[in-house]
Amino acid sequence: MVMGDIATATDLLVIGAGPGGYVAAIRGAQLGVDTTLVEKDAYGGACLNRGCIPSKAFIHGADVAHEAGNAEELGIHADPAVDMSQMQQWKAGVVDQLTSGVEKLCKANGVSLIEGTAAFEDEHTARIAHGGEGQGMETVEFENAIIATGSRPLAIPGFDFADDPVLSSADLLQMESTPDSLVVVGAGYIGMELSTMLAKLGTDVTVVEMLDDVLPAYEDDISRMVRSRAADLGVDFHFGEGATGWTDADDGVVVETETEAGETSAYEGDAVLVAVGRQPVTDTLELESIGLEPNENGFIETDDRARTDAKNIFAVGDAAGEPMLAHKASAEGVVAAEVAAGEPAALDHQAIPAAVFTDPEIATVGMTSEEATAEGFDPVVGEMPLRASGRALTMGESEGFVRIVADESSGVVLGGQLVGPNASELVAEVALAIEMSATLEDVADTVHTHPTLAEAVMEAAENARERAIHTLNR
Repeated sequence: MVMGDIATATDLLVIGAGPGGYVAAIRGAQLGVDTTLVEKDAYGGACLNRGCIPSKAFIHGADVAHEAGNAEELGIHADPAVDMSQMQQWKAGVVDQLTSGVEKLCKANGVSLIEGTAAFEDEHTARIAHGGEGQGMETVEFENAIIATGSRPLAIPGFDFADDPVLSSADLLQMESTPDSLVVVGAGYIGMELSTMLAKLGTDVTVVEMLDDVLPAYEDDISRMVRSRAADLGVDFHFGEGATGWTDADDGVVVETETEAGETSAYEGDAVLVAVGRQPVTDTLELESIGLEPNENGFIETDDRARTDAKNIFAVGDAAGEPMLAHKASAEGVVAAEVAAGEPAALDHQAIPAAVFTDPEIATVGMTSEEATAEGFDPVVGEMPLRASGRALTMGESEGFVRIVADESSGVVLGGQLVGPNASELVAEVALAIEMSATLEDVADTVHTHPTLAEAVMEAAENARERAIHTLNR
């Protein structure tokens, strides 16, 4: 310890106050553990401040404007004007409410809060650098520590986020006005969510993607529906092209691309959004001081109790590996805190749902039919098209489906793929079925409210049993 530094001690040190960290800190405090939470930026992490919440707020705003301006079939004629500055203020209010709520919850549960950047000195000591000139350092001794440092947007060669026209997703979500045109590099979930949102707000969007389709992690029929809807909105796609660099143009940029065959193209826009993924943040921790080294993908490897190779050091969330999802981080945070408190906890979930907030929304959980076959199951698949759903039709959203995958001999639900309005909400029922080892009969015999989208889950289960009423059986 350097003379003049502040020295404190805690039982549990949590580094990072995102969805993994603040949940871990609160759970630790609930179990009677003296807990300290360190955050260098803002409570709630990237999710609440620069990712999940801001993007969904803007997506909702874009949906409202688009629906109002395209509802002639319903007898509604409108030409909505979008004030992005006001929408930005509304979004900021949502974010502030949530982040201040996180801070209040931490304090109410007895969590000690420290602002600064933490780095390890050894397996029981960390140094906290406080932000601002002359703010100094602080040494914290701990019994256990949880790394929850999250992730940052992934950069690519030739595109530096420090350059004004090169935007990360976080930069884009701070916009006070929509660009007239934008080149988007990457057609994964971040690129597609933001491209769809901007197209609805009137931006001319050009997407370049080195692979041959959007959303490469999803089945072809799912990707096709999202790509088709985006194209209908005016999004211009160029597949098989990797972005190689950019140059200034009149009031904008020109993005150069190249195919594997060496063919080059150029696309103009007011700016370029790089949305090729995220990378874990571990470089600030001085992991070598505790004998840890990230793997080849930059993640800190953990066991089923969220422990690293340094047994009193845990890692959760994006820093600990795929899937890089906020709800996965929170689940891991709870387990890490409980193990640190001496509780017999472990990560034993059967499946983790994922959602993409495109138009249409998509959500998946568990196995696809192909994955079930690869795992040795004899899968049966049931599907309910939303064009046969009364509720979907009354919403003007009949494109999509609910698909359930189950083991044919036992009927146990193995997975689900959902495309359509509120898919991110509907997937919870399928996730619960998987977690409880529920069968198709369990889902089908559960009486669902009418008229709702959730009925499609019931009908998909019935379809797998060849007992569907509102769609033709397989």
